Amino acid sequence: MKILLTGATGYIGKRLLPILVEKGHDVVCCVRDKNRFYCPDELQHKVEIIEVDFLKKESLLQIPDNIDAAYYLIHSMSSSSDNYDELEQISAHHFVERINQTNTKQVIYLTGIVNDNSLSKHLSSRKNVETILGTGTFALTALRAGIIVGSGSASFEIIRDLVIKLPVMITPKWLNTKCQPIAITDVLEFLIKSLLNPLTYNQSFDIGGPDILTYKEMLLGFAKAKNLKRWIFTIPVMTPKLSSYWLYFVTSTSYKLATALVSSMKVEVICKDSGINELLNIHPMSYEEALSRALIKVNEDKVASSWKDSLVSGRFKNNISKFMKVPKKDCFIDRRKMEIINRDYTMERIWSIGGETGWYYGDWLWNIRGFIDKLFGGVGLRRGRTNKHSIHAGDVLDFWRVLYANKEEGKLILFAEMKLPGEAWLEFKIIGNTLYQSATFRPRGILGKLYWYSVLPFHGFIFNGMLRRLIQ
Repeated sequence: MKILLTGATGYIGKRLLPILVEKGHDVVCCVRDKNRFYCPDELQHKVEIIEVDFLKKESLLQIPDNIDAAYYLIHSMSSSSDNYDELEQISAHHFVERINQTNTKQVIYLTGIVNDNSLSKHLSSRKNVETILGTGTFALTALRAGIIVGSGSASFEIIRDLVIKLPVMITPKWLNTKCQPIAITDVLEFLIKSLLNPLTYNQSFDIGGPDILTYKEMLLGFAKAKNLKRWIFTIPVMTPKLSSYWLYFVTSTSYKLATALVSSMKVEVICKDSGINELLNIHPMSYEEALSRALIKVNEDKVASSWKDSLVSGRFKNNISKFMKVPKKDCFIDRRKMEIINRDYTMERIWSIGGETGWYYGDWLWNIRGFIDKLFGGVGLRRGRTNKHSIHAGDVLDFWRVLYANKEEGKLILFAEMKLPGEAWLEFKIIGNTLYQSATFRPRGILGKLYWYSVLPFHGFIFNGMLRRLIQ
């Protein structure tokens, strides 16, 4: 069968793709930018990649007519746009109009549980999208999930950040709200077993694990899994805005995502009916087991995808293709080079930079810069990196975004996502027996120029030290 996969670079899409290929399907992946889509060599013979922007109606003509089924995994929960709900509806309308012209028999939509009359803006938007998708000539299957627990999921990362960093938590009262978490493994099983299954046509299903827990219980459950003692006290006076700042400063989440999460977490998300479990013969695992599996993946450095690698985790709003060629005109450039002793060793060092490894030299200065960035509403250093030793275009490295990564060529280009009065690139490349390191800054106005000269004294200290450590 030929399956259309939207959101192919997202948290769910990256995990669903190899399963679909393993099941023998040909998969057409919709991406906004081919340069930030990584497809493993073993999957490429069954994968077709097309560039589609669902806000641009004409781009949907790239979608083939001979599609058998489609997954709609497009969400804008943490979009930088305040009218993300309107954008989601436009995308859904364009999708339905194009899919109606194809041979598609079924569309599967992964959405959120909506069992409350007073919905957050985020959940209300997803419900509206489901209504729009339901107007198509195809059969719609809507799978409604609450908190998804898995290595790299936004929920898991936020829970981990809070528990690891705060032995004592003074928290808002919405931590007593109940929810029904579900393991990412079970979500994927529901998505696969619903595919072209007539029993699921033109229906919506709530999917969740067997446990109904408060968010406080979920945090304490994580602490137990890590053998940590944690004390959590809830207070009624913390406003939604203060709650959002609390999540933003303590965890790796963006402020936009924190705001959306706080709004949603005030509403209970509990499955009304679990009939789909028997229908598809699926027995979801407990929250404790989901945590255990996620922690194993993290410890083994086998995180298949992370929400942080999505562009919505930072301030990057454009296709990375537009920034891959580092500019020279009207730019300040700090160039350094040093002869290398062992190419393979140096490449491994470069490919392991950031995250838990750090930046090899002057990490305290990087940490200060990350803290300042957080104070001004930036992403800070807390995003880390998804894997310790592998890098692909589109990945996150602390407050950088990977634009280009080619180990054989010996070249890595990063783009800064911290708050800056301009644009910044950091480039590493090996030519012959020499490692070249360039920091490029394109200032925006007089403030940008002042910024460059204010940080210039630190460049010699940080970049020379980093260059030596990459080689030694």
